Amino acid sequence: MLNFQYKENYGLDDLRAIMAILRGENGCPWDKVQTHASIRRDLLEEAYETATAIDTGDVDNLQEELGDLLLQVVFHARIEEEQGRFDFDDVCDGICKKLIHRHPHVFGNMDLNTPEEVLATWDEVKRQEKEQRSSAEAMESVARAMPALWRAEKIQKKARKDGFDWPDWHGARDKLSEELAELDQAISDGERVEEELGDVLAAAVNLARLLKIDPEQALNGSSDRFVHRYSRMEQLAAESGGQLSQLTLEEQEALWQQAKREE
Repeated sequence: MLNFQYKENYGLDDLRAIMAILRGENGCPWDKVQTHASIRRDLLEEAYETATAIDTGDVDNLQEELGDLLLQVVFHARIEEEQGRFDFDDVCDGICKKLIHRHPHVFGNMDLNTPEEVLATWDEVKRQEKEQRSSAEAMESVARAMPALWRAEKIQKKARKDGFDWPDWHGARDKLSEELAELDQAISDGERVEEELGDVLAAAVNLARLLKIDPEQALNGSSDRFVHRYSRMEQLAAESGGQLSQLTLEEQEALWQQAKREE
């Protein structure tokens, strides 16, 4: 018989208990066989769905998505608890100690008055904690699983702390033109094309950073505009009694320009 108390409202301890039941001997066949690797993508997807709820301002959905994201944390912690390595309490203990240590202006005697000073101190304390002796080591610690545009931006920010950066966006814009020319040459030569294309993307991220633009947000905005314009192109083609796929590239381009003008 299931040993579980049904309630009108549940809390964090109940969530942990439910996860233990699901992973237990008489639990869910799917939950019992999951590993860190098998639910890795679920963790990422829930994080992005939470971010989407924030972007759309949907508070009700945000509540739900935060729950889904919390479930992933509890799930991973439960897997480790079963192995006897750590549990959810250890996770909470670790983050509490980290917050206390990285806020010496709140929990200690340090005097920090601006967000910039706080971030600088946070980064310095973090490097000390991780025993990073150089900026290169700090760069290597940036998660490779992070979206590539954000990873490039974080690495560039760490280089900036050593003074290795353009004084303003003009130098970054010139560098982008330089990288585009090198890409053209690579395409012409038929070699190192991927490498040069990567340099172009990194240069574009650098320009965005100096213009104080989030590169991920900029690219997502571009994708949204593309979808919106493409939908309008399909509508225009249908209004003319045809299908977009049946038109020539020149005709499609004309519809694209019309959709763009209508924005």
